[in-house]
Amino acid sequence: MRFNPEEITSVIRKELEQFESSVDVSEVGTVLEVGDGIARIYGLEKAAAGEMLEFENGVRAQVFNLEAGSIGAVVLGDDKELHEGMTIRRTGQLLDVPVGHGLLGRVVDALGNPIDGKGPIEAETRRPVEMIAPGIAGRQPVTEPLQTGIKAIDSMTPIGRGQRELIIGDRKTGKTAIGVDTIINQKSENVHCFYVAIGQKDSTVAGVVADLRKAGAMDYTTVVVASAAAPAPLQYIAPYAGCAMAEHLMYNHKAHTLVVYDDLSKQAVAYRQLSLLLRRPPGREAYPGDVFYLHSRLLERSVKLSDELGAGSLTALPIIETQEGEVSAYIPTNVISITDGQIYLQPDLFRANIRPAIDVGISVSRVGGAAQVKAMKHKKVAGGLRLNLAAFRELEAFAQLGTDLDATTQSQLDRGQRMVEILKQPQFRPMHVVDQIAIIFAAASGHLDKVALNKVADYEARLLTYLADNHAPFKEKFVANPVLDDENEAELDRICAQFTEAFLEGKAPDPR
Repeated sequence: MRFNPEEITSVIRKELEQFESSVDVSEVGTVLEVGDGIARIYGLEKAAAGEMLEFENGVRAQVFNLEAGSIGAVVLGDDKELHEGMTIRRTGQLLDVPVGHGLLGRVVDALGNPIDGKGPIEAETRRPVEMIAPGIAGRQPVTEPLQTGIKAIDSMTPIGRGQRELIIGDRKTGKTAIGVDTIINQKSENVHCFYVAIGQKDSTVAGVVADLRKAGAMDYTTVVVASAAAPAPLQYIAPYAGCAMAEHLMYNHKAHTLVVYDDLSKQAVAYRQLSLLLRRPPGREAYPGDVFYLHSRLLERSVKLSDELGAGSLTALPIIETQEGEVSAYIPTNVISITDGQIYLQPDLFRANIRPAIDVGISVSRVGGAAQVKAMKHKKVAGGLRLNLAAFRELEAFAQLGTDLDATTQSQLDRGQRMVEILKQPQFRPMHVVDQIAIIFAAASGHLDKVALNKVADYEARLLTYLADNHAPFKEKFVANPVLDDENEAELDRICAQFTEAFLEGKAPDPR
């Protein structure tokens, strides 16, 4: 058998060209102490702030403190199997989560791992949880309305796409209900929604998911859960994870997104726990000095992007829980100063069965009428609504003194009571903006003045049915172009007058 030297040479040359030599060099440290979600590590001198570390058993941690002789890290997982003396290595990566349309309809933890039993996530890519917010040049003014479907909000504290509107109030006053109703109302608005549950009971989160699924809202919603049973580090990073998932759709798919953070006061408590365990100096209410930055770097990522960047948006509805109505506490004042307005829910109104229990006096939207359709801004709809309600509250307080009232004052009081009734709304019943305009117009124009107070809700339901069934062409035209010009105003006034007459005679159609 004869060998051809040229063939052998070509084979060897080819093998040498394909040969790759790689040496896995990784910096390894030792765990000095671990517990309560934090670890102190020796030997990782080159570790960077925010870098991911990996214990020998696969559990991950994130660098939190950089000190002279050691580093402090927060453990992103179960720390029960970790112990002193374990080895831990650098990964050279930042914390990231899976992103993409594959997350819609899923329930995931703060690291993007599925917890709904529906198999693995089909992610498009991964995105770092911490990203720098867009600058001024990458933004445009908030002018496009994000309809919540809640009359009291869309009329008096309107929210625009790209806005940050705080929902604040004591526990059990309906804060979560507003966030959930807003998500449900996006069904026909082509807005992708993210509900981030922080520090809540698992049973409460399960109830929210069931409500969203029942309303058909889970098709376009992702639920990110860091429950009360989750370690403090996961409660700390959950809002950033939800924001990163929404940002990917906004930047890469030019989508409109909505993120509900429920709630950021529990995130601040988790951050305080980690900071105190790692011996960061405490400040007011024992929170660390950078707790303002904790929320500002999150909420500043809410944006209406410029046309050059795709004109997508990320709207944030952060929720803050107050203690005994104390809105001047540290965390509430911090978040109020960052956001573009707040919706304050008052316990007294909630107990009086006025729901949503929105305090009109201190609730405000700093975007204002820029985020409303033209018809809603009309003087006979939302234009004078806030002032009329404020005047009604004053008259109501005056009337409680038992003073005899003149006819004009009494009529103002009666109309104000009907306006309060009109603004009541049951949960899971968001309303189209045109229906909101119709019923508020009817009340402001005096069509309900002769309707008994206990019949107002029935009047509203029947009016909307009458408008849809008997005046469909007008409603369709109004939906296509919601402007209350002279012609539309006269037509709507005529419809309301006709219906009111029929209602008072008991001839109005039954919506059932």
